[in-house]
Amino acid sequence: MTFIVRQLSRTAEGREIVRTARQETDAISIGRDAGNAIHLADLAVELHHASVSTRDGGQLEVESTCGLPFEIDGRSTLQAQINPATGAELRFGGHRVGISAEEGIAVLTVERVGALSDASESREEIGLFTLKGLLPGRRPVAWGLIGAVLLIFLAWPIFTYATSHGVEKRSAGFHADRMWLSGPLSIAHKSLKANCQACHVNKFEAVRDSACLTCHRDDAHAHADPARIALAKEPPGIGARIKGLFQTAFNHQAGRCVDCHTEHEGAGRMPATAQAFCTDCHGSLKTRLTDTRLKNAGDFGTDHPQFMPAVTVGTDAHGGRLYRRVSFDAHPVDNNGLKFPHAIHLARGGSIARMAQTMKAEQGFGDSLACKDCHAPTADGTRFKPVEMERDCGMCHSLAFDRIGGTFRTLRHGDPAQVVADLRAYYRSTGPDRPISLGGMARRRPGDYAASETTLDYVAGARAYGGQAEDAVKAVFSPGGACFDCHVVTPTGNGAEPFEVRKVVQPDRYMKKGWFDHNAHRSETCISCHAADTSKAATDLLLPDLASCRTCHVGEGGSRMKPVKAPVESSCAMCHDYHIDAGAPWLARQKVDRTKGQPRFVPAVASVR
Repeated sequence: MTFIVRQLSRTAEGREIVRTARQETDAISIGRDAGNAIHLADLAVELHHASVSTRDGGQLEVESTCGLPFEIDGRSTLQAQINPATGAELRFGGHRVGISAEEGIAVLTVERVGALSDASESREEIGLFTLKGLLPGRRPVAWGLIGAVLLIFLAWPIFTYATSHGVEKRSAGFHADRMWLSGPLSIAHKSLKANCQACHVNKFEAVRDSACLTCHRDDAHAHADPARIALAKEPPGIGARIKGLFQTAFNHQAGRCVDCHTEHEGAGRMPATAQAFCTDCHGSLKTRLTDTRLKNAGDFGTDHPQFMPAVTVGTDAHGGRLYRRVSFDAHPVDNNGLKFPHAIHLARGGSIARMAQTMKAEQGFGDSLACKDCHAPTADGTRFKPVEMERDCGMCHSLAFDRIGGTFRTLRHGDPAQVVADLRAYYRSTGPDRPISLGGMARRRPGDYAASETTLDYVAGARAYGGQAEDAVKAVFSPGGACFDCHVVTPTGNGAEPFEVRKVVQPDRYMKKGWFDHNAHRSETCISCHAADTSKAATDLLLPDLASCRTCHVGEGGSRMKPVKAPVESSCAMCHDYHIDAGAPWLARQKVDRTKGQPRFVPAVASVR
């Protein structure tokens, strides 16, 4: 059935206000609870006082639901039958509910007897349970609270700062201006806890770069040319000039130290810089700096250019390394001067594996050689020491050619001219008829010479050279000789130094624009990133490319191109340093510095042509 509920109220001027609501229901509830269809804000009315429901023949039945009576046409009752066409008047406390009919629809008209307005009704009821009459008005209270806030949190801190400005170190205890701090200082600056003005030099002025450079002058420098940085951040125009004027006026120029190194974020280490700090420029850098050689980079997991390692292209006249950066997409090779085949040495079968098995007790080898048998990490675990012939190769590759008593004479590794001189001196002292075993020398273990019965021909099947010294020199630098099998040898035509051995270059870093820490990847095997077990040439660049790193590393927030089993979130700051130098990014460097008893690793800067 349909009910029409009309709420009548009057303003202070006596104007009548009518609110009408249509209810599609079989029963209408009346009471003080706000959930009733007819809500009567009157303490004389129960929460759920009565209900009005329909009966056969269009009759309405009004029944008390709380056990307390109500009035109908001036008499008290608990239940009544009403014909809407005839009408009736109900009374609940100070409210009157008139029942009538309009076009066959029951109309319930609700009115507060003698009330001026709904607002006055609510205030009358609420005021019964408050201390409103005993407190000052709202306006005095509001102004009083505003004054207290200004006094405690503005005037008092300003007075404290003004009276302590210029004091080198504050006394212990509470200082009012500390209420302005957003958080404690980080570990790096905890020593400045009592010396705020070391950074906050002037009152109500943002921290200037000059304050930071007081301590960090030696390890901080511009990321790039300031003019180029400004252009990369925002293209030139009237908007950029206006923005620059405001930034200068309020000491908020773009690129300040505090843009990246935020303080008062907690008593731990400074939080890592958000990736957006870098991608604001580098995400679309080429659209603003059209002449740059850098490629756009937005996110490691989805928008990062292919790696460009610095591969060796040769050496200069002084033996310095010459290199150029080449993308992995161009399949770069590293001309390091070696002919070293990794695959042969890491094979699980064959003569080298059998030799390793015989040297288990002596050298700690396994059933075959492994990467760790030749490559030793640096003290901090970040990189690996350069391979040395005497330390890492000499255990299997002997350069001994003569014995005098219990002492063995060996060729001088790394000095071809000395090798030639030693061989010629050997023949001058022994005469041309004394042979020397040089063939196959590069594959003989030390001790084989000493264990042989004869002094000269100590290797079964080795070629013994008699006659002239030049024949022995040629044999050493020719195929099958001690130098030729591992090094790039070139004839010179010079009688004094007939052969030239290309200088071997072992770079400590290939990624000149990024940082990699082996110590952080100890859970991985070497060949999971470096395919050494399938490499048959020393020129193979055994470095992981972008796709290889993305098998574990995803972008900030977990962004990725392909599913990853154990994703490692990697922001720009993990591999790149804003203050580009030869060291590690600040996160990696902090980890190295925390390693007790280990030196900090600072790789040398190679020459560039």
